Amino acid sequence: MDQRSLTPEEERVILHRGTEPPFSGKYWNHNEHGTYVCRRCGAPLYRSGDKFDAHCGWPSFDDSIAGAVSRKPDPDGVRTEITCSKCGAHLGHVFEGERFTGKNTRHCVNSISLDFEPEGRSVERAILAGGCFWGVEFLLRQLPGVLDTKVGYIGGVEENPTYEMVCSKTTDYAEAVEIAFDPARLSYEDLLKRFFEIHDPTQRDRQGPDTGRQYRSAVFYLTGDQKRSAGEIIGILAGKGLEVATEVVPATKFWPAEDYHQRYYERTGRMPYCHTRVKRF
Repeated sequence: MDQRSLTPEEERVILHRGTEPPFSGKYWNHNEHGTYVCRRCGAPLYRSGDKFDAHCGWPSFDDSIAGAVSRKPDPDGVRTEITCSKCGAHLGHVFEGERFTGKNTRHCVNSISLDFEPEGRSVERAILAGGCFWGVEFLLRQLPGVLDTKVGYIGGVEENPTYEMVCSKTTDYAEAVEIAFDPARLSYEDLLKRFFEIHDPTQRDRQGPDTGRQYRSAVFYLTGDQKRSAGEIIGILAGKGLEVATEVVPATKFWPAEDYHQRYYERTGRMPYCHTRVKRF
């Protein structure tokens, strides 16, 4: 089963049956047309047409997609817990008899347990490493078609890596960026081309002043098509005379970095110190 990486706060709610504060989640007052899917495994759970405002501060639905949501008694002995039928992720609780809608049912769900797929739009993922993840994220986020990004660590074996662990150079983790993109607006090939233009793919285990395995250039492919695309584009660069050091390896678990690393340059107003675009295609 393909399970997505979770932040510590997502783990608190999704794996350990926590609850986010009311009126704090991004979907409680969200009205776009589409499908709400499980944050952990991506399984479709709820349709936007079944969402209603219960004035409770959490997303509320009076029905779920058939077979998508399971019910079981909550450990408190009073409520009924709802979970993703595919992966068991905690969603929230279900209540009946409140008469909010004609179905007389309310699935009260944590926003953090959900992702949203707008109607008519598919989402693909890529994981790329090219030196300090601050700069790679900042420059890739500028591409039309990029929907979301997250910086983190990939390629090592230790559980729950931290920035201090990775910087100690005793792990084999790379600083990387997980990119969610709309393939109708941005192809994986065009994303890779921009990636190879915003860092120096000829540098091995370094990028500018940053040295060490954590700063290596790498494409962590998620599918066979991604692997083939990376090989083809590296071939183009080689044909231009570049001795490409970029590793093309299968993706392992991606661990999101600490919150203070996410969108670092956007938050601080600073600019990348070792990444700039050099046109290569």
